[in-house]
Amino acid sequence: MPSTKYEIFSKRQKLARGEPDVFQYEFIPPALRVQVIHIWGDALGHSDPRYPNRSAQIYEAIHSHLCREYGCFQLNDEPYQTSENRLRLFLGKCTTEEALDVIELSFRWIARLLPDQNEYYSLGSSVTVDDAIAELNERFRWHRVGYQFESGIIVRVDSQFLHSQAVKPALQLLTDRQYAGANQEFLRAFEHYRKGDAKECLNECLKAFESTMKAICTRRKWAFNSTDAAKALIEVCVREGLFPKAILSHVSGFRSALESGIPTVRNKMSAHGQGTAVVDVPQYYASYMLHLTATTIQLLVEAEKAMK
Repeated sequence: MPSTKYEIFSKRQKLARGEPDVFQYEFIPPALRVQVIHIWGDALGHSDPRYPNRSAQIYEAIHSHLCREYGCFQLNDEPYQTSENRLRLFLGKCTTEEALDVIELSFRWIARLLPDQNEYYSLGSSVTVDDAIAELNERFRWHRVGYQFESGIIVRVDSQFLHSQAVKPALQLLTDRQYAGANQEFLRAFEHYRKGDAKECLNECLKAFESTMKAICTRRKWAFNSTDAAKALIEVCVREGLFPKAILSHVSGFRSALESGIPTVRNKMSAHGQGTAVVDVPQYYASYMLHLTATTIQLLVEAEKAMK
């Protein structure tokens, strides 16, 4: 049973005090790192140096993947350690970005393995995949660390309300196979945003927006060119009646909002040559773009679903 089922006294007191929901992104507290390791134990079990088991294989796979990415042979120099212990030691003292790497990769394994009943029992799991991810995300929120594990990656959360009302629904809608391209681009936008690369975040937002419209046009067999950019694709969607009749009187304003919202900000800030001056794209632009893209994608997909 997940430990989050019971709230200890100190946690209830903090909730009673109503501490503000303000996130930080630069520091992964030691307690949160330890809590992640506890979730590993619940979900992936423990390796046994005397008897190789399935848990040991998974920890070794995670360790090897990270070593390959970081260009090293092992994550620490402690002798006679299992891969599980090396991961524990590394998570305990690595940088914030490295900690997020470890958490993301390990929870990808959890998300992939636990739905399989055979894997669940061979690992000795005591939680479901939903329980494990829910606890991780709750721990992030509790420590005021502005990240969540969504759709296989760690995403940055600037506002819990915006994330739950815009971003999460968009990610769920894009899991449909027809939106695979848009899904990849939207997730890449999050990854660039997490790493502070605002320009590439804007580029991927536009790609996701355009790919969503192209997927809808393909599904509906509406004529368009594969090279069409946002403006032309918006025209096709308006012409074919994608949007509800209730807003037809506002089509021109709605269309203008789409064109100037996602494409134009990206074009002015990122897409074209900078000239002699370096263009610095602020993070708040990237945040704005992510949430605007999420809301617009949600509108497009839901509107397509509502069409007869």
